[in-house]
Amino acid sequence: MQAFLKGATAQSTKPQKDKATAGPSTEKKAKAVPWVEKYRPKCVDEVAFQEEVVAVLKKSLEGADLPNLLFYGPPGTGKTSTILAAARELFGPELYRQRVLELNASDERGIQVVREKVKNFAQLTVAGTRPDGKPCPPFKIIILDEADSMTAPAQAALRRTMEKESRTTRFCLICNYISRIIEPLTSRCSKFRFKPLANQIQEERLLDICEKENLKYTKEGITALVRVSEGDLRKAITFLQSAARLNVDKEITEHAIIEIAGVRLGRIMMDMIDNLLNICFRGTFEKLEVAVKNVVDEGYAATQILSQLHEAIIEQDLSDKQKSAITEKMAVVDKCLTDGADEYLQMLSLCSVIMQQASQNN
Repeated sequence: MQAFLKGATAQSTKPQKDKATAGPSTEKKAKAVPWVEKYRPKCVDEVAFQEEVVAVLKKSLEGADLPNLLFYGPPGTGKTSTILAAARELFGPELYRQRVLELNASDERGIQVVREKVKNFAQLTVAGTRPDGKPCPPFKIIILDEADSMTAPAQAALRRTMEKESRTTRFCLICNYISRIIEPLTSRCSKFRFKPLANQIQEERLLDICEKENLKYTKEGITALVRVSEGDLRKAITFLQSAARLNVDKEITEHAIIEIAGVRLGRIMMDMIDNLLNICFRGTFEKLEVAVKNVVDEGYAATQILSQLHEAIIEQDLSDKQKSAITEKMAVVDKCLTDGADEYLQMLSLCSVIMQQASQNN
């Protein structure tokens, strides 16, 4: 009997011990969040630089109805963050999980899923009150992230559901390329283009994160972050976190950012581009061949050289016809590089066209 009681007490105390130890470990897990998630906007007001979308969503939060939405634009401009923040404000933390269905490109989103999972969720009716007593819209939100990767039959199956369940469900389609969404879907949605974030807006956000994380930084380091990210705030925040982890107790400098980003935007890169263009304008083909080989051997990415050359060519004193011929060749080279062509041959081919066009000035 005593042994039985001992066993019982041991069993009864064991869960309590687990509970006691579970607290700190879950706290530690909660703390170890990527900064992209940690500093994701919690409400619509925190969304940066997308005034039109924010204005529409604010009106809907005040009580007006929400249309079906289509957000499109480059990565890292706040498309997913905006709709998630709006949904949290609309439904509150308790109802959020019940009222929002989020399907990403990583999920199966073929025609069968649209017919079953999406349709079943859309058919559910919901009340217009929240547990905290605040007014709540009597509809649910289905978020289809990266909708441009959905198959055409799945998109076609979706249009009937959007129409049929308009009383109880709102759809938000998110994509990078609106041209990949079929016309019947785009006509059923209010379209909003998310612009690449302005440099000043990005700087403000990054400096705010630096303050909250107590990071040491240089002005050049933040400028390099903005330049490398090209309007993608998510990329900028990820690079900032990587730099902070690699340079603990040190300043985040321009050099550190360039090393992490894997690009060379500094003086060396610009000197190399200038040297390459000088040979194209004034040198011989033999010299050009050697210069291109050296550039490739140095380990510079051909795609990076291409974008830098594009900027340099635009500023050159060439006629519009010459610039258009060069940039057309750049487009062909970019496509070939994407398909896996040899970097040396493609760069040599491009520089030959630049040399040919420049020779017409002489």
